[in-house]
Amino acid sequence: MSKKCTCGCRGVDDGFQAPTKPLEYLRLHAGAKPEVVAIAWEREDGYTSRYDVYLPKNIHSSVRPGVIHLVERCVKFVLWAAGGWKLYLSGPDWIVKPIAKDYSAKGARKFDYGFFKDLYGRPFEVEILPLKKMPATNEREVVVKNNTNGNRIGFDLGASDFKISALKNGKVVFSKEFPWDPRNQPDPEYHYTKLSAGLEEAAQALGGKVDAIGGSTAGTLVGKRLGPASLLRAILEKNPKKKDEARNLFTRIEDEWQVPFEVYNDGDVTALAGAITMKKSGILGVAMGSSEAVGYINPKGALTGRISELAFAPVDLNPNAARDEWSGDAGVGAMYFSQQAVNHLACKYGFKFPKSMKLPERLKVVQAAAEAHDPKALKVYLMIGRYLANAVCWYREFYDFSNLMILGRVTSGLGGELILETARMGLEAVDPALAEEVDVFMPDEKARRLGQSVAAAQIPVIKK
Repeated sequence: MSKKCTCGCRGVDDGFQAPTKPLEYLRLHAGAKPEVVAIAWEREDGYTSRYDVYLPKNIHSSVRPGVIHLVERCVKFVLWAAGGWKLYLSGPDWIVKPIAKDYSAKGARKFDYGFFKDLYGRPFEVEILPLKKMPATNEREVVVKNNTNGNRIGFDLGASDFKISALKNGKVVFSKEFPWDPRNQPDPEYHYTKLSAGLEEAAQALGGKVDAIGGSTAGTLVGKRLGPASLLRAILEKNPKKKDEARNLFTRIEDEWQVPFEVYNDGDVTALAGAITMKKSGILGVAMGSSEAVGYINPKGALTGRISELAFAPVDLNPNAARDEWSGDAGVGAMYFSQQAVNHLACKYGFKFPKSMKLPERLKVVQAAAEAHDPKALKVYLMIGRYLANAVCWYREFYDFSNLMILGRVTSGLGGELILETARMGLEAVDPALAEEVDVFMPDEKARRLGQSVAAAQIPVIKK
């Protein structure tokens, strides 16, 4: 069982169970004519992500509960990787029917049901189909080139401040951070006025002529429409009648400026910054901050529009793993690759924190201890590195990437170096062939200097 410490947090169980191991076992024993369980999630504009699980036929009843759990974890991972409002399932009734029940208003995955119903603004559906009628993968691809021509503005919206940069033919002529408090503002006019004022200031630095605007934002997006996000928390909770107005912030800005306008999840733009500066593609970027934020650039150098909210995607099959307090689910990414993970592990290994101390301050304590080579602190980072090595194998089941970039506050200093090296060595031990194919790295100083606002400015294409 998960252990509790005196500071009131819950420890991370040592019994980490990587999903790839049982998945590989079932695939290995599936034979020439396997039982296929097909999973597909449809999201906006008919885009669909599909994943198939191959099983041996006539699985004994004693192991069926474990197989159902594994398949459901795959269902959930695809959902939080790609997004979706409709789940299609095909396979034996003993697998697909209980999973279909889970993804209902009163099922085990009622949090997911409610989240995505709200995100897409339409009923959440589940349909069981014959295999031959299952939809195929249909992914969005927006190839992003290093667009530097013209007068461009880029913005990066965070929870406590936002940054705006102005570029003139690729040269940064303006860059400024603007403090704001969007989470506690119940009127969407606050968000619009603040962002508009920043854009106007950047436009003045360009002599008033703006050819394109690109943006990066925290939270989920469906196209250019904001989904459930901490930026809108006060509006959603205190002023729900203004919800649609708040979520259409970016389309309002686009209509007003009448220039090419693009906005993407901050994780995707972070991956893009790495792609631009390091001239790589096929990048999965994992930012370990207050939670786990993920972005993806496919091997063609394209953004896909996937939501990649892997903070809620499972990485550990252990039912006794630490639970995320928002979704209530066990073994999800936020509990392994974030400040939450550092806190849980630190408590488990003997750190004592005042109950009033927030996670960022606890992280600083552990980081300072690591720099002083405290064995307890070093063990925290070694464990996160071990988790990451297994997660690389699991993430590759659902993303096509050859580069895994880690960043964020948790990766600062000696602790980050330990995570990186442990992950690399762990991957070689877990899957030597995959270790040859995937480069696990941290962005260099050039990538850090580029910043998300500058990278975002380079996304829109200016029509000649």
